Amino acid sequence: MRIYTKSGDKGTTSLVYGQRIPKNDLRVEAYGTCDEANSMIGLAMSHLQTSSFANKEEVNEAFHKIQTTLFHVGAELATPEGKEVKWKLKDEDIQDLEHTIDKWDASLEPLKNFILPGGHPAGASLHCARTVIRRAERCAVAIENVNPLVLAYLNRLSDFLFVAARYINSGLGEQEKTLHQGS
Repeated sequence: MRIYTKSGDKGTTSLVYGQRIPKNDLRVEAYGTCDEANSMIGLAMSHLQTSSFANKEEVNEAFHKIQTTLFHVGAELATPEGKEVKWKLKDEDIQDLEHTIDKWDASLEPLKNFILPGGHPAGASLHCARTVIRRAERCAVAIENVNPLVLAYLNRLSDFLFVAARYINSGLGEQEKTLHQGS
């Protein structure tokens, strides 16, 4: 199988089941943005592998599942309304995020101020992924009859990415920067 098909050379792409739509369609924007976030998460995980972070295995396992589920979210967004979704989100997917958020957040200093994105490249990449997920969520909201679990998952995932960035930065001894006091 070749990587290139030339079928999109005129500005259209296929949804699941083959329906052709313009590449600037909201569905394409939504699932493409999920793919973008997934790549940012992959970047973060590659940075983490070269670090001294103690809980790499736990974090890698959590993110392996998240990247897979995010791929499924993209597939659901790429499935036309009224067609069967091959990989359906479940309430458990959201509950898994919440469980890990609670666990990792309990090990962190409580927030007293807004923090600025940054820190170790792994943490900073997760902050970037969080903002991309927020954009994916805004795109998904605009799609008619989108599965409410997709919206809930994207919303919770952005919270998860925020906590994960803090968790990794904390574990690597990175100090969180708050807003400039003169501002």
